[in-house]
Amino acid sequence: MKKLFTLILIITCFHAFAQKLETLTVEKIMRDPKWIGTSPSNIRWSDDSKRVYFNWNPEGADQSLLYSIATGDTRPQKVSLDERRTLAPAKGSWNKKHTAKLFENNGDIFLSDIIKEKIVQLTSTTEKESNPVFSGDESRVLFVRNDNLYSLKINSGELIQLTNFVRSGSADGTQAASTGRKGRQNGDTKSSDGSAAAQEKWLKDQQLELFNVIKEKDKRDKWNAAERKAVQPEKLKEIQVDEKRINGLEWSPDGRYITYRLITLPKDEKLSVVPDYVTASGFTEPIPSREKVGGPQASSESFIFDTKRDTVYNISTNGVPGIKDLPDYVKDYPKEMETRTKLNEDRKVTVSGPYWSRDGKNAVIAVEARDNKDRWIMKLDPATGQLNLIDRERNEAWVGGPGRSSLGWTDNTHFYYQSEASGYSHIYLVDVATGDKKQLTGGKWEVQTLELSKDKKTFYFTANIEHPGVTDFYRIPVSGGSPVKLTSMKGGNEVVLSPDEKWLAIRYSWTNKPWELYLQPNKPGASVTKITNSVSEEYNSYPWRAPEIITFKNRYGSEVYARVYEPKNPDPAKPAVVFVHGAGYLQNVTYSWSYYFREFMFNNLLADNGYYVMDIDYTASAGYGRDWRTGIYRHMGGKDLSDQVDGVKYLAGKYGVNPKHVGMYGGSYGGFMTLMALFTEPDVFTSGAAIRSVTDWAHYNHDYTDEILNEPYNDEKAYRQSSPIYFASGLKGNLLMLHGMIDQNVNFQDIVRLSQKLIELHKDNWWLAPYPVEDHAFEQPSSWADEYKRIYKLFEETLKQ
Repeated sequence: MKKLFTLILIITCFHAFAQKLETLTVEKIMRDPKWIGTSPSNIRWSDDSKRVYFNWNPEGADQSLLYSIATGDTRPQKVSLDERRTLAPAKGSWNKKHTAKLFENNGDIFLSDIIKEKIVQLTSTTEKESNPVFSGDESRVLFVRNDNLYSLKINSGELIQLTNFVRSGSADGTQAASTGRKGRQNGDTKSSDGSAAAQEKWLKDQQLELFNVIKEKDKRDKWNAAERKAVQPEKLKEIQVDEKRINGLEWSPDGRYITYRLITLPKDEKLSVVPDYVTASGFTEPIPSREKVGGPQASSESFIFDTKRDTVYNISTNGVPGIKDLPDYVKDYPKEMETRTKLNEDRKVTVSGPYWSRDGKNAVIAVEARDNKDRWIMKLDPATGQLNLIDRERNEAWVGGPGRSSLGWTDNTHFYYQSEASGYSHIYLVDVATGDKKQLTGGKWEVQTLELSKDKKTFYFTANIEHPGVTDFYRIPVSGGSPVKLTSMKGGNEVVLSPDEKWLAIRYSWTNKPWELYLQPNKPGASVTKITNSVSEEYNSYPWRAPEIITFKNRYGSEVYARVYEPKNPDPAKPAVVFVHGAGYLQNVTYSWSYYFREFMFNNLLADNGYYVMDIDYTASAGYGRDWRTGIYRHMGGKDLSDQVDGVKYLAGKYGVNPKHVGMYGGSYGGFMTLMALFTEPDVFTSGAAIRSVTDWAHYNHDYTDEILNEPYNDEKAYRQSSPIYFASGLKGNLLMLHGMIDQNVNFQDIVRLSQKLIELHKDNWWLAPYPVEDHAFEQPSSWADEYKRIYKLFEETLKQ
């Protein structure tokens, strides 16, 4: 018995020891993240607001599973396979009273009746139906099938096709609608002077003149055609779209107008190709990747089909105020400025909408300039396709920020939208009848998410009012007023409002505590119930630092926010490491769990080993308004990098860091910054680890890059002063580069080109670590561990000398 007791005690102690994390190592922290625990994700409510569903993995299984919990309960349950099969998706289109929801599942349309607690399948076909919405009077369901709009009457099941888009050469015979008997286009001739058509007409007229039998046949054919037209319903208008893609089909609430976009895909688009070396076949296989900035882009036109007049016409943007305005950067290129001024062309634009008022009497569209300098909100006259200005937001850098897609109606005459006109993204309301405009929120903070209550009387939004790094959930009347804070836990609050708007499902985290799920009644100051406990005992056994959030003034007098990890026992060499977050437009200095959780743990490891670590929300980071967001326009590696240099000065002055012992590391945009730091500020940064780095912005993608730097053949100056490859000769310190070889975001070609440049420059103080099976975001724990062991070794060998 004694032996059995001793054995049990040994096993228990061993288990407790195994769960305790005493000393951090790279191998330990870079394991599969499941060792930390898997936070709940993909939070959504049941349509009846009685249950919350979420993905979770409390048992450390291979994959997260679907869980749910009823309001008022505290014990989540796994959702059975049978229940999962019958669940309505979170997304869908509600009726006005929020008593019914339409949704698409596996290509069929369903109607969820909330009051009857019943889901009805409306279509069951081999064709894909999508985008279901209620008609204006809610008697019909509108949906898209085969690129055409259909109407299904809910009570009777009557199905009506509303559009008839046809393409030349389509298999259903629609080619005959636009071609002659032999398939020749109407009006087509064998010669450009029309002689063939003239010949055919003359011969036909001659036959009619000479032969009675042909006269009689012609007479009968005309009578039969007239008779068919009289007794048969009129054929739905054919709308020729050629090979263009159809998008954005909408039916006006009064049923008169159908609007749509035709998208012309670029021809001769050249995509980069990523070679995959480690494949199941044993052969190197190409992965088609993406275009490069400045390549041909898709274009679109917006149209209105007036069913009453049976006519189609385009939404004309010719009269949009400032449509011909040139961006200021063109002034740096006098010849280009002169040419474009003479041409006096309209700028290319993209139209979204229309957004219809419920009564169908008003429609609004958003027009965005393809050069990113303007966003117009325009009132649309659907009878003519003409536009009148409601609001113009001009930014000589680029229009952006949170809430660009937050557009809608509070009633039949008031339209809301978000704008950075004040310098921060806020809510605006305009009376489309009078043009009167009202700013509903204001201050040096941002509205980050926005939704309108189902009765259209209240706005709910997420904002960082109390501190740039703290997000809370608020409400405000649509008429304006002081925001009412609904959440009470300081940190990061991601809120999903229940459909009946009585409950808040809150995903909450703190700086050193991962995300957990909480439930709260939708009332200020209401008690909060914690639903999940996801974090492992092993993670909780370690005293993780909550880095101090500080501010310092940069050289331009702006306040910069940063995290500082302070060592308890600084190394005698007083070294420091600056971590640079990726994306550029991302916020990492928050009181919430970071997307960069591995780097958070690595920064703790560095601090444990005597390093000071700083993590800066540099110029261009999210959360700080328009001017901070656009501060890198035409010069990436300018103010964003000088913020890092000023941060090092702060560390030296505040903590006594040795300015000769400073390193930097970061991935993606952070890798780019590391290269620029080592190449252009070699006396500030002794060593750097550049992970999956952009080395030449002319080789990155279009959507991201052309906003910030325009296009390389239009603004070469911006690309030359922003791309590390042009500054590689400045390398003095120790550079470690690490890159996934199947990176489809920042292609491996980027780092290969820079490597060749360094070779040609006869630089010998750099190293490249390639990872054959990794994309932009690494997946294999072995790759993560190898990567960060190399980074740690670099700092240990070069910053503590």
